[in-house]
Amino acid sequence: MPAADDRIVGWDIGGAHVKACVTRRGQVLDVAQWACPLWQGLAHLEHTLAAARARWPGLAAAQHAVTMTGEMVDLFEHREDGVRRLAALLEGALADRPQAVRFYAGDAGWCGADDAGAQWLQIASANWLATARHVALARPRGEAMLVDIGSTTTDLIALRAGRVLTTARSDAARLASGELVYHGVVRTPLCAFTRRIAWRDEELNVMNEFFATAADVYRLTGELDPAHDQHPSADNAGKDLDATRRRLARMIGLDARDASAQEWLAFAHAWRAQQLAVLRGELARVREAHGLSDDTLLVGAGCGDFLARALGDSGCVAYANEVARIAPDAPPGTRAWAQVCAPSVAVAALFEREHR
Repeated sequence: MPAADDRIVGWDIGGAHVKACVTRRGQVLDVAQWACPLWQGLAHLEHTLAAARARWPGLAAAQHAVTMTGEMVDLFEHREDGVRRLAALLEGALADRPQAVRFYAGDAGWCGADDAGAQWLQIASANWLATARHVALARPRGEAMLVDIGSTTTDLIALRAGRVLTTARSDAARLASGELVYHGVVRTPLCAFTRRIAWRDEELNVMNEFFATAADVYRLTGELDPAHDQHPSADNAGKDLDATRRRLARMIGLDARDASAQEWLAFAHAWRAQQLAVLRGELARVREAHGLSDDTLLVGAGCGDFLARALGDSGCVAYANEVARIAPDAPPGTRAWAQVCAPSVAVAALFEREHR
């Protein structure tokens, strides 16, 4: 059995992506994200873990800290089944010794794969809590709001004096409070943004079909980094601007040739405004619920952090700059990926703080 090394690898096992962060003595050495359509089968996760082992040789000798949301996919009978099966797979794929893989169970602390079933409710979809606690620890005074906008969801979490204020823990409770919004900047079906959309001099009903996604909007506005655009388009066609315009046009029963490129760009901005309005409303609701002022500083994270900056009228700082500790010799782009993969960075940092 290889000797343990001093690396901690943080994992965020999602339903559509796997995010991983390698740290040593609290500093981020490297971060990566892989597209992983888990709903299509566990083989996709096994393939992703093999890619991670190829990227980081000797990974079996490291300590692993895991959080997840992948238990939600419809591959599993229920969330408990998902947590159990993911925990067993990850321990078998990553560990070379007992206790090398530990699962973040939020308020309940950490557990091994053998106990993951008993702790499934605390483990399930706790990645937001890891990020929020990491941010809170970095801000022991004053107030802030974590705004983590990813490919599929947005987390809006109030912080004060080094504490996470919400008592909600489950996705259902956070959906009720507005702290979880199923809006992202890549995979969200565009028809989820609004029922009616402005086009030229009138408003049209939106076609409630999977014709386009948020990625089409932000690809056209130029705000979505191509490296974060990892999933197929709604029609499995190209991601060039012409194909993007064709998908947007279908949302109102038109073809790309029915308007100019400039008009389709304006149309994309109309969708952007609708999404921002939804997020602004939920942000205000969360602030009010926890007694935070309208000028509370935002801490942005996720591949949609450009929207967090748009929401931050009173200022927005980046998680990767203000919270994550990037090693001086980390590869180029590590800070940018730490911003996108905040839960994996956070879960590694929390494990380091609590165990070493």
